[in-house]
Formats: sequence, structure tokens, C-alpha cells
Amino acid sequence: MKLCRFNEGRLGLVLGEEVADVTAALRLLPARSYPFPDHDLLVANLDAIGAEAARLAAAGAERHALGSLRLLSPVANPGKVVAAPVNYLKHLAEAREDKGIHHQNQILEIQRVGMFLKATSSVEGPSAGVKIARPDRRNDHEIELAVVIGKTGRNIAAGDALGHVAGYCIGLDMTVRGPEERSMRKSPDGYTVLGPWLTTPDELADPGQLELAITVNGEIRQRANTRDLIIKVPELIEFASSFYTLKPGDVLLTGTPEGVSQVYPGDLMVADIEGLGRMAVAIHAD
Repeated sequence: MKLCRFNEGRLGLVLGEEVADVTAALRLLPARSYPFPDHDLLVANLDAIGAEAARLAAAGAERHALGSLRLLSPVANPGKVVAAPVNYLKHLAEAREDKGIHHQNQILEIQRVGMFLKATSSVEGPSAGVKIARPDRRNDHEIELAVVIGKTGRNIAAGDALGHVAGYCIGLDMTVRGPEERSMRKSPDGYTVLGPWLTTPDELADPGQLELAITVNGEIRQRANTRDLIIKVPELIEFASSFYTLKPGDVLLTGTPEGVSQVYPGDLMVADIEGLGRMAVAIHAD
């Protein structure tokens, strides 16, 4: 199943080049009052929402052309975004060699440096595009497989990890280069682009065997396969959950391959991950 959020917070079931408007399924969500939960309610109730979405689509829910919709982040309220740095060997090498990337920071292996958090206020959908937050700096694209947690867990064993996954989507971990900590440089508004929709695990044979690529103005910049991850998806979930309780809607960015490069206002990025779709993201001046 592929579920998207579009226009003014509507819910859609993606069916090829069409989207069935299944917003009525959201009536199944539990009513909550202040203090609001620290997780995403839709993701926490995904089984029930998904079943109702399928029923509504089969019953003749209104359909729209996919290309006519403004796509939002498929996760509305992630409690946290946990990101893996330098999780491809070739990117580790380029980060160490390129002064424009490392900016005199020491680049260590992910096993030593650990993971980092991005502000949830940086999460945006593809249709909004990315506004360059610091035009005086180098701003880079980084395509990544994004894993959305579906079940609460702490100290999750790698062998059980995929059972905690609600789905997958494409992630762009946009980055301002400079001397500051990663979490600061990667957290401007709109610098975590998620989309184009959430694909549930039953549609994905193996998250460790996915081709991914990004072009900028039609030129290929990054191309790799998730088999090249230094720490694979199950082990990343194990690693992250050894520090944090993972909850429904939390997003895990798994790392980017080599080929990161600068983007400018007017550029168009097109990111593609096998089985998860394709999303076009424009770069704007702030």
C-alpha cells in the first residue's frame, strides 16, 4: 500500500498515476486532547487506517491525477528524526577528501561518531521545494532511504527490527556546509524532505537491495544501492533504539552515498528509490 498526504492535509491511496481521496478514513483516529501524544497518530493506527482506505477506494472514492496534487510529507508529526552520518564507504572517503564537505571537522566512522538528530521543524513534503537557508554557504543534496517506525520499542534486536517498521519513503537530508554541529546545519526549515508517499513493507521485498539515485537539472549526481550501507537497516534500528525509545512516526534516515554536491535556486532535483517512487523537488531562494 502507498499512502500519501496531499493539498490541505488530505489522505490519499496511490493507485498508479491516480490517487483515491480516502480522507474519510481519518475518522477512525482516536480523539486526543492536550497534552497531545509525542508520536504520529496515523502511523500508530496504520493497520486500521489502511484497511479503511482500501475499502473506501474500492467503494468509489473520488480520484485525482497524481501530477495535479501538492504532495506533503507522508508523516505529519514525527516525534524525532534520527539520521546516520557517513554510512556508505565511498561517501566517507569523499567527505574526508573534500574540504568543502568536512570544513576542517574530523570525519569519523559511523560506528564511532554515532547518529544525530534533526529538528522535526525541518520536515517538509516534496511539492514545497527547498528554500536555501544560508546562501552564503555551500548547500548540498543528500538522497537517503527513510525508514518510518510503526511500533514503539527500546533496545530492539536487529532480528526483530523490521517488525517495527511502518513503511519507507525517499528522504533528502539537505545540508549547509560549515563548522557547526551536523544537527544545526541540517535542520533549517524544509531541510528534511520526505516523500512522495509512505510505502508499506509488504510492497518492498528487501530494504537492503534498493537502487537509489538523484539528478540535478537532469544530470546524475548520486547513484548507489542500499546493499552498500555500512550499517544496514535492521542494525541501524538496533543502534538508534539503544539510545532512544522509537515511537510510531519516528523517521530514521539511513545515510547518503557518494556524489553529494551543491544546489542553487532554480535547480530541480529528482530523487528516485526503487519501489518507493520518484519525487521532484525545486530549489528556491529564501
